[in-house]
Amino acid sequence: MRKKVAAFLFAFIITAIVGLSMLVVGANAAINPNGVAALNSPTAANASNATSADSTQAQIAQLQAQVAQYQAREKQYQDALNTNNQQLSQANQEMQMIQQLLAYLQNRGLIRINNQGQITILDN
Repeated sequence: MRKKVAAFLFAFIITAIVGLSMLVVGANAAINPNGVAALNSPTAANASNATSADSTQAQIAQLQAQVAQYQAREKQYQDALNTNNQQLSQANQEMQMIQQLLAYLQNRGLIRINNQGQITILDN
């Protein structure tokens, strides 16, 4: 019976020492302000989420800046296209006026235009 009591007492003492050691280490880790948060702790998760959110926000801002650049470039292209279309319309009007003038002169017998487009001034 003495061996059982001695073994039980010895096991109890070892368990108490291990338990107290764990309690001291845990308390030290909880109280230490210079400690590093565990990877799966809520504090580490919040820090990770905050870093991830900051990274996501920075990426969103970068993409929005690129979209703004593309929109500005598209506006420049649209303005250039509108200007070119106006110039083309004006050139077409001028060409129609010249064609009308040449047709008028040909109908009056002042010029002759052959199949190759050569214009000859007629003497009357």
